[in-house]
Amino acid sequence: MQFSFEQTVRVADALAGSGLGEDISVHGWVRTKRSSKSVTFVELNDGSCMNSLQVIFAEDTMVPAPEIERMQTGASLEVTGKLAESPGGRQTLELQAAHARVLGEAPADRYPLQKKRHSFEYLREIAHLRARTNTFGAIARLRNTLSMAVHRFFQEYGFYYLHTPIITASDAEGAGELFQVTTLPLDELAAEQREIDYAEDFFGRRAYLTVSGQLNAEIYACALERVYTFGPTFRAENSNTSRHLAEFWMIEPEMAFCDLDGNIEIAERFLRALIEAALREATEDMQFFDKRIQPGLIAELERLLAAEFARMTYTEAIDALRRSGRTFEYTPSWGSDLQSEHERYLTEELYNGPVIVTDYPKEIKAFYMKLNDDGKTVRAMDVLVPHLGEIIGGSQREDDLELLKQRIGEAGLDPRAYWWYLDLRRFGSVPHSGFGLGFERVVRYISGMQNIRDVIPFPRAVRSAEF
Repeated sequence: MQFSFEQTVRVADALAGSGLGEDISVHGWVRTKRSSKSVTFVELNDGSCMNSLQVIFAEDTMVPAPEIERMQTGASLEVTGKLAESPGGRQTLELQAAHARVLGEAPADRYPLQKKRHSFEYLREIAHLRARTNTFGAIARLRNTLSMAVHRFFQEYGFYYLHTPIITASDAEGAGELFQVTTLPLDELAAEQREIDYAEDFFGRRAYLTVSGQLNAEIYACALERVYTFGPTFRAENSNTSRHLAEFWMIEPEMAFCDLDGNIEIAERFLRALIEAALREATEDMQFFDKRIQPGLIAELERLLAAEFARMTYTEAIDALRRSGRTFEYTPSWGSDLQSEHERYLTEELYNGPVIVTDYPKEIKAFYMKLNDDGKTVRAMDVLVPHLGEIIGGSQREDDLELLKQRIGEAGLDPRAYWWYLDLRRFGSVPHSGFGLGFERVVRYISGMQNIRDVIPFPRAVRSAEF
């Protein structure tokens, strides 16, 4: 037997009837195996779909008994045989094996995935194997579906895909939660009690892993009008919770000649497009999430698609929270950020659907957001959804040079580090807007998964960077 993309059939295609009545070759890993006196049944899965292909090793098979014995859970196989309709009630098609060989054994006494169900906590400890389970195979396929939907959406709206730097010299958020990048021998410098001179570093200055591609994207939006980024971002936030990652993927469109209302319109259309793609293109996996992870998930997503997105200002939101009669852990007050419990009340109880909150106090938002005429609030917007809270955050960007200088100063940042950002307001400044959507956050919402570390292949979090 020879390996060939042309000669082998994916399990998903075989289950769809590709090669029915013909001899085909398949590859995959053993999910389960059971034997009787005259026949052995092997469930083979190659990750191309949720369901496995049943392989039948009949009594008269040409496959030697010792080879069948080696086909334990987790072993990888190459099987050739006839794809036929199955007389059994559990599946419609089966592969009647004529030839087979074990490509890689998985000894039953050592393979960590012997049980049908493991806790997610346990599977995080063996992230190199968890992709072989139903849940994490489904997550990987959903991420692929949504990734393609991201590009399709923006390409259809005339956006250009932009690759922004991972290494940066500026803090886009002004929060200071940055990972430093250096080639200096810090251990040696500390041992010798020498002062660090970043002029001797690789870039000749302090450098960091980026927390956002937004500021760079604004450069190209002010030249190409519509751009978007989709790449890894990093945040050194010491939060060991189910909602935080140190490395995550962000989608950030930026649009010139666009105000806050246009920004909101694109954000709403984008979120709907992602949900529609998941329900349409990842049907089998979504049914699994609906059954095993969050019952009623599909119905909830369909309700969101049919719903109007409610609109309210931050001030109106605070008033509604105060009038609710509810006792919150964090008392809502004007000038304080909305907490998850506040966002869930607005979406799950007050409106029973998605809510867009606008016009936040300038003190709790980033320096680049456009100041409103009241001098107290900025043209920011957050899209909130039930069970999760904020899923998209964005704003109209400040396009007035003097106001931007003022905001940088108020944030305690060095305006010299943002000279190029200020230049965008000096030369041909335009109204422009954009937003950010954390990819893992939307995968978590659409899949119903509860821990963000379970929707990224290799989670990076506090004290967690094994691979």
